[in-house]
Amino acid sequence: MEIIELLGFLSAFFIGLVLGILGGGGSILTVPVLVYIFSLNPVTASAYSLFVVGVLGLGGVIRNLNRKLIDYKVGIIYGIPSFIAVYITRKYLIPELPEILFEFGNQEVSRDLGLMLFFAIIMLYVAITMIKQKEKIKPEPQVKSHSIPILGFQGFTVGIVTGIIGAGGGFLIIPALVFFAKLSMKRAVATSLFIIALKSLIGFIGDVENIQIDWGFLLIFTSISVLGLLFGSFLSKFINDKKLKRMFGWFVLFMGIFIIIIELI
Repeated sequence: MEIIELLGFLSAFFIGLVLGILGGGGSILTVPVLVYIFSLNPVTASAYSLFVVGVLGLGGVIRNLNRKLIDYKVGIIYGIPSFIAVYITRKYLIPELPEILFEFGNQEVSRDLGLMLFFAIIMLYVAITMIKQKEKIKPEPQVKSHSIPILGFQGFTVGIVTGIIGAGGGFLIIPALVFFAKLSMKRAVATSLFIIALKSLIGFIGDVENIQIDWGFLLIFTSISVLGLLFGSFLSKFINDKKLKRMFGWFVLFMGIFIIIIELI
C-alpha cells in the first residue's frame, strides 16, 4: 500500500472519529479525501460519500434507538421531500450536467470545477457555524401545523444540496428542526441522523445505474470509517465536544480555502 493510500484510509478513520465525537460534521471531509487523495472525479466521489454518510448515519441511529431521542413524525415530515429531492438530483440532475457549465470571459468552468467550488463554499459555511458556537436553544418539543410546509420545503432544498455535494447536511437540518419543529438540541441531532441516513442511501441508489462503483474499495473505506465512529463514540464521554467542534471548524475552514485555491490555480 502506498503512503498516499494509507493517508486516505487514515482520513476515513478520522471522518468516522469526528462523527462519533461530535454527532456530525465529519462527512464534509469525505469528498475532498476521495478527490484529492484517491483521485476520484467529484461526481463519483460525491456518490461514494453518500454511501459512507448513509452507513455512518445508520450507526448513529442504532446508537440513539435505546435513548428514544428520534422524533419519527418530524423525521417523516422533513424526510420525505428530502428523500425525493436527493434521489432526483442524483438520478437525473447530476448526469445531465454538461462537461462545461459556462464560460467566464476566456475561461471555461467545467462541471468538476463547479462542483468542487460549490462544495468549498458549503464547507466555509459549515466551518463558520462551528466556530461561532451559538448557545443551545431549548424550545418546546412539538411540531406546530403551520411549520409543516416550511419543514417540507426546507427538507426538499437540503435534499438538493445533499445530492450535489454528497455530504449529510446536518449543519442545515439541525437548525431547521430546532427552530421550525421546536425540538430540543439532543432530539434534533438524533432525528437529523435518522433523516441523513435514509436520505444519503436513497441518493446513492440514484447513482447505482449511472456510475461504475468499485465496491471493494467503497466497503473498505466505509468499514474503516465505522471503526472511527465506534472509537469516537467511546471518546465522546471524555472529550469537551464544544472546544473540539470549534477546532474542527477552523480545520474545515482551512480545507475550504485550500480547495478554492487548488481548483482556481
